[in-house]
Amino acid sequence: MTVAWRHLLRALHLQTLSPRTPKAGPSLNGAFWTSVTKLGLHTKPIMPPCDFTPERYQSIAYSRVLDIHKQHLSPVQTAYFPEPLLLHQGHMEWLFDYEGNRYLDFFSGIVTVSVGHCHPKLNAAAQTQLGRLWHTSPVFFHPPIHEYAEKLSALLPEPLKVIFLVNSGSEANDLAMLMARAHTNNTDIISFSRGAYHGCSPYTIGLTNVGFYKMRIPTGMGCRSTMCPDVFRGPWGGSHCRDSPVQTTRECSCAPDCCQAKDQYIEQFKDTLSTSVAKSIAGFFAEPIQGVSGVVQYPKGFLKEAFELVRERGGVCIADEVSEGMGEIQKHLLWVFQDFNVIRGLIRLSKSCMDGFPLASLTTAPQIAESLAKCLFHFNTFGGNPVACAIGSAVLEVIQDENLQENSREVGTYLLLKLAKLRDEFDIVGDVRGKGLMIGIEMVKDKTSRQPLPLEEVNQILMDCKCMGLLIGRGGIFSQTFRIAPSMCITKPEVDFAVEVFRSALIQHMERRAK
Repeated sequence: MTVAWRHLLRALHLQTLSPRTPKAGPSLNGAFWTSVTKLGLHTKPIMPPCDFTPERYQSIAYSRVLDIHKQHLSPVQTAYFPEPLLLHQGHMEWLFDYEGNRYLDFFSGIVTVSVGHCHPKLNAAAQTQLGRLWHTSPVFFHPPIHEYAEKLSALLPEPLKVIFLVNSGSEANDLAMLMARAHTNNTDIISFSRGAYHGCSPYTIGLTNVGFYKMRIPTGMGCRSTMCPDVFRGPWGGSHCRDSPVQTTRECSCAPDCCQAKDQYIEQFKDTLSTSVAKSIAGFFAEPIQGVSGVVQYPKGFLKEAFELVRERGGVCIADEVSEGMGEIQKHLLWVFQDFNVIRGLIRLSKSCMDGFPLASLTTAPQIAESLAKCLFHFNTFGGNPVACAIGSAVLEVIQDENLQENSREVGTYLLLKLAKLRDEFDIVGDVRGKGLMIGIEMVKDKTSRQPLPLEEVNQILMDCKCMGLLIGRGGIFSQTFRIAPSMCITKPEVDFAVEVFRSALIQHMERRAK
């Protein structure tokens, strides 16, 4: 079902609420919000209807789930809430917990579910392939991997036409590092010193520069860092610097066609090349928009110029598009790097290119791929699994058939502009940024100091959103930024609900502060 058709159904009220979803109160208008602020009386925003009824939960009791997790799973505290959310089923942009409560998913499995949870076409593709062939290995051929490679390569520009399929983003980045060094016969690889996230494997952790993921023991031989060109928190940048419908509120003396901040950050990059690495380097890793660190956008034109400098040093440019790929910020049925007008030596895609199924791709030019083949027998038992490739092909078809990239652009811009109004309304909303459906909301104590809002307060807002039926993410160097990344099938009525919920959560937080 296309987004337009689903939108029409909702407009005609032909969809029904899940029977186990609590019904919300009356709609909220401006006068009501004024009364909320004065009286502290809150009514939950009305959740848009959904045409799906989840199955009844009949699995492990919640208390037993907690016991098993504590005894047998990783002790690392990854769950967002004191009482972790136990999810049972998903359908498109909706998630259902074990009690049947419905949530609008605005984080998409950490920016992963691109076309919707359990999309019917993806389900059908997976079921068909499961009944035909689950697994073989690279020593035998099977049609799904060739079908997927042909479809994916058709969307990529020359010379990026050779595809390596692996199981995860970190694994793809491991391979990218190895490939860059094999091709250049150099060692040094550069990443951004603040907020770079490229994985947690023993190899990639040297490129990652987020404090939560750093270790006391030595890691990352040959990994070097350079200043992150952050126009909100960095030393330079302002209201004309981003390629986005929404700009930072920092004052900026840049002309519309000349970004001084970009020039100053490029000078810092040149300084890194001159003082911190060898005369020839292996490569430069960059996310076109940083994800884990809070959807950080660079000045317009920075990546293009930085990549040119890297090539002058003999290096390979690696675009780590773990979060941005598959239409989160594109204008056309092409990948993110074309939005930034740069063609690179390597591009890594994972997460959203598979709608949550474990498959990642590394795409490069034939000569770089040959350099790896000459020095290493690269083999991956599960890379290019038949079921994974069948789903990957279905994802590409759904994006095109349902015009989801145009929907991402239109609805994403609509969402950005609505969130920018909240930034203007609330002093604790320091910055709203992003492109398409990849958005960050940076929370501060106040706009004057721009000091990060304490984690305890961020978590309270996160919990309030969850209690009203909205799931959003959290990121940033200090976990001070809300990460917004709904599936590409999201509609404007659902955006209206999400913004209402977030605004209500901010009002509740300001009332707590006042007390």
